[in-house]
Amino acid sequence: MSTLSKSALTGACTAVLIAAAACGSGAPAQDAKEAPQGGPPPMPAPITLSSRPDAGPGEKRFIEKCVMCHGPNGMGTGLLARRMDVALLEEREDLPADYVIQAARMGIGNMPAIPRGEVSDADMQQIADYLARKPPRDMGGTLEGEAR
Repeated sequence: MSTLSKSALTGACTAVLIAAAACGSGAPAQDAKEAPQGGPPPMPAPITLSSRPDAGPGEKRFIEKCVMCHGPNGMGTGLLARRMDVALLEEREDLPADYVIQAARMGIGNMPAIPRGEVSDADMQQIADYLARKPPRDMGGTLEGEAR
């Protein structure tokens, strides 16, 4: 290819790139926090360790290992949300620690089994204890310690 042909080709490519860049500079994109009327609500802020600086050990492990699927932005509550009044694990009051451990280790529904190589037994116990921190409701429909 001659020097003149390379120069013409380079000039043509440059012109195309400039034209393409100019076409993309139309109206500014709508801010992600502003939902169009009738559109879906904005996504909730992600849960991170920095968003919960006072988190205890179990809550920290939950944020590190579970919240990506079981938090408000996660996919792990999609199907469950349609079947339960309270889908997010942190808001549930019916999760004994033994159940959490067994469900995580064996897998449940679409949730895969979580092996010990991914989450140690000690970390799993901290997560389970954190999720089971609320006392279960007794047969009278009140929390333990609440006045009836």
